[in-house]
Amino acid sequence: MKIRNFPILLALAVMAGIPLAAWAQGFKPAKPIEFVVHTGPGGGADVLARFIANAMEKEKVLPVRMQVNNKTGGGGATAMAYLAEKQGETHTIAAYTGIWFTNPIMRAEAKHTMKDLTPVVRLVLEPAVIVVKNDSPHKSLRDFIEAAKQNPGQMKQSAGSIGARDWVVRQLLMKNTGANWAYISFPGGGERIAALLGGHVNMMVIEPQEAGEHIRAGNMRVIAQISDRRLAAFPDVPTLKEAGFDVPTVPQVRGIVAPPGIPREVVTYWEDVFAKLTQTPTWKKYLEDNLFEDGFMRSAELNKFIDVFSDTTRGILKDGGIKVVR
Repeated sequence: MKIRNFPILLALAVMAGIPLAAWAQGFKPAKPIEFVVHTGPGGGADVLARFIANAMEKEKVLPVRMQVNNKTGGGGATAMAYLAEKQGETHTIAAYTGIWFTNPIMRAEAKHTMKDLTPVVRLVLEPAVIVVKNDSPHKSLRDFIEAAKQNPGQMKQSAGSIGARDWVVRQLLMKNTGANWAYISFPGGGERIAALLGGHVNMMVIEPQEAGEHIRAGNMRVIAQISDRRLAAFPDVPTLKEAGFDVPTVPQVRGIVAPPGIPREVVTYWEDVFAKLTQTPTWKKYLEDNLFEDGFMRSAELNKFIDVFSDTTRGILKDGGIKVVR
């Protein structure tokens, strides 16, 4: 119904001391927020989501609690399908990563893309490192590659879903070098790390966020960086290109997406909530501690980014010899 006296009502709201932001906002959560992640406990998305939930409460950014819900399987497809089924649900959000872009491009059975959902914000851009167990004989990525060439299929990489960044990096490196090694997929980050530290696999691609405590404790050794430039935390470790491997730097992106069909006012609310969170000391310290780059974007800019990122990812997959279906 059209409100004919909106200017008058707005003036009355101002006179009554109601903040304009609250008037325009029109939405406020009335129950706990379901926060969906596609990884198991200990995975990168799970770690980030649980930090966000705690930070929201600590900084009093959100008036209700957030409850993390792990929907694993299908390389993110299970979580995306679950979110798509929540059409119009205003109290559910999800943490997306790069696999939410790559999986639909690679797999016909993945029924949903980011464009079928409601992109809300981009939060961070994240580098990665390649690590081995600290007592590994492989002192460099070149050492590992040579071992893989001498023992085709025998070397093992502890990894996540098919289509995730660690899988794409493997495909690109194998095509570039002619080496071949096994990709051992685990549902959770904790299991992937345990496999490496237990000596059951030989190396893994991992975000500094997940590996940090093990690197600091001397359990892991970084042998290469998946970044355009050396990270301050690892000044003596070469990037892939510096190590002699001419492969693209595979981007990783993390942010927030909501179910399809939610009102614009709800999107605006979440944009503002996450914009406020990214300005807090808790968030800024988190970025610094985990070597993240601030990549904040609101939904309008994010929708444009999705098109560019998807095209870039499609090109990387094709360059790695991977068949694309979209």
